[in-house]
Amino acid sequence: MPLSGGTRLGFDTEAVRVLLLDLDGVLIDTRPVMESAWRQVREDHCLDVPFEEYKRHLGRPFADIMEQLGLADAEPIHQTYSKASTDASHLARQFDGVAEVLHAFAAADWRMGIVTSKPLDRATPLLAQLGVPFATVRTPNGVGRGKPAPDPIMLALIDLGADPADALYVGDMAVDQEAARRAGVSYVHAGWGYGTPSSPAPFVAESPKDLLRLVDTGPLPEGSLV
Repeated sequence: MPLSGGTRLGFDTEAVRVLLLDLDGVLIDTRPVMESAWRQVREDHCLDVPFEEYKRHLGRPFADIMEQLGLADAEPIHQTYSKASTDASHLARQFDGVAEVLHAFAAADWRMGIVTSKPLDRATPLLAQLGVPFATVRTPNGVGRGKPAPDPIMLALIDLGADPADALYVGDMAVDQEAARRAGVSYVHAGWGYGTPSSPAPFVAESPKDLLRLVDTGPLPEGSLV
């Protein structure tokens, strides 16, 4: 369901407004980083698993992806992947318009948080590039199960003292959509990301700036490019 200029999700403007976001494929384009890291994994561990097969399971914690791919002894593979990802981190880029949209939500007094399956040590420098305040960051380094379980979204809401009815989660994979459903929060699919949504069809934002059509964020901050 594509967004239109008048689309609203019916948030109570008197309630706490919370925007939770995935990282890879939503805020930062890390596909070149992941492709490079997976290529190193295939070489070092003699694996015949193409990147596109790995990509199908993005959004889950790494160990869960290895299980989905039927790969045993995941820890050495994870170590290779982590080092190769760090080495290739310079290839990551913000999606066009992301920083401006986040600044607009911040200016409208939305509280923002990150819910990602990327480990904290690799997520932190990417988030620092955005230059906007995130009140919570939930990664697999914490407690609970990873997506598609609702745990990380619910823990983020606990961090923010917010109810599911006050929150919106933006993701780009079917596991993001499932995690949002199980957590009881509204979901919007990032159409510029890496995956396709599942049924029932969610709202789809075709570009980051389309997120501003969801709610009344008020006037854009001076100098915004959106």
